[in-house]
Amino acid sequence: MKLPVYKVDAFTDRLFGGNPAAVCPLEEWLPDTIMQSLGAENNLAETTFIAKENDHYHIRWFTPTVEVKLCGHATLATAHIFYTELGYTKDEIVFNSLSGLLKVSRKAEGVYTLDFPADKLHPVTDVPDAIFEGLNIGPVPVFKSSFDYLLVLHSQQQVEALKPDFKILSALDARGVIVTAKGDEADFVSRCFFPPSGIDEDPVTGSAHTCMTPYWSAQLNKTSLKAIQVSKRRGYLDCELKRDRVLISGSAVTYLKGEYYLDL
Repeated sequence: MKLPVYKVDAFTDRLFGGNPAAVCPLEEWLPDTIMQSLGAENNLAETTFIAKENDHYHIRWFTPTVEVKLCGHATLATAHIFYTELGYTKDEIVFNSLSGLLKVSRKAEGVYTLDFPADKLHPVTDVPDAIFEGLNIGPVPVFKSSFDYLLVLHSQQQVEALKPDFKILSALDARGVIVTAKGDEADFVSRCFFPPSGIDEDPVTGSAHTCMTPYWSAQLNKTSLKAIQVSKRRGYLDCELKRDRVLISGSAVTYLKGEYYLDL
């Protein structure tokens, strides 16, 4: 059995930047064990599978070790493949997912906007020891989103200087840890560490911006913000808070086209 596969660098306008994702369009679903094995074989932050269901598409995302409920960069990568490789011509794509209906529109050539639900943050008073120990920092404000812990640091320099102990962080009962601060060349910056989900540092995390955008919107008193995820590969995102939704825009470039060979 042969299946098409594409690899895309998302939230960047150049190859080898942003966050790479694999995209596999399906006529019908593969067994979950096979999709998880492909996620492990690709060893990318996410491998995405899409299948048509009625008048929309269903999307699923697999890290090397688990299926996740929401992934921004891989959804943006999937939209890029729809428009550049699969002949999709409508203004908007609607995906059904474990996080509900998600929408993606094309703003310009190679630029796309995700329409995701905003995620609420709740202050954490009983902070797990593994967070400060794993990040090797002193106490700072800690919040919890639907998926992750979020820490607000003092500066972009502090975010960039972090050298986490991923083994310690892997013990957390969460998808992972987001660290953020006010940016020097953007409204805010971040890094994302997800060792509990099989990813030490995610290069660019669209879904993390569904909680950071409302937070920084309130802090900076503005609804349109520019963000940089200051990983080694770096990612650039334009974020907008619209009531209970977050619009996240970014670029994408195709890196690879190929085929899976499966013995099913």
